[in-house]
Amino acid sequence: MFEVLVFVYEHYWRGDACPELQQLGRKLSAHGFEPTEIHDALVWLDGLNLAAQHTRVPEPPASPAAGKAPSRDSMRVYSVAEQDHLGAQCLGFISFLESAGVLPAPMREIVMDRALAAPGGPVTLDDLKIIVLMVYWSFGQEPDALVLDELCDAGEDRLAH
Repeated sequence: MFEVLVFVYEHYWRGDACPELQQLGRKLSAHGFEPTEIHDALVWLDGLNLAAQHTRVPEPPASPAAGKAPSRDSMRVYSVAEQDHLGAQCLGFISFLESAGVLPAPMREIVMDRALAAPGGPVTLDDLKIIVLMVYWSFGQEPDALVLDELCDAGEDRLAH
């Protein structure tokens, strides 16, 4: 399913530029994706579209540092099911994006919803990064260049200084 989502992200610059799901399914089939992958991706995208339509996200700040950090008095508590499905690495990454001011709470909740809706076992960090990109895509927003680099860069290729 995630290969299909990457294809959609790369070929349609924003969610509203994407064709209707039925037409998208035909295009994906023509590109050689498996019917089960297409079905899973279309169901997932339908849920993303529904969530994005019913969520108001503030405009992105001019810079990540200008973003509003969560209140000191607020805390997001993850359920056991969320912890099991995402794991410490994914939850830590979500916390990193939030603390950097680039993932507002409404978008975080959509990321959590779509991560839990992903078929299969626990979500890997690479799959979570695709989910975050797709959530930005669904709102017609492009992440900040440094965030985009973090989402698209394979961490194992980095050298420690």
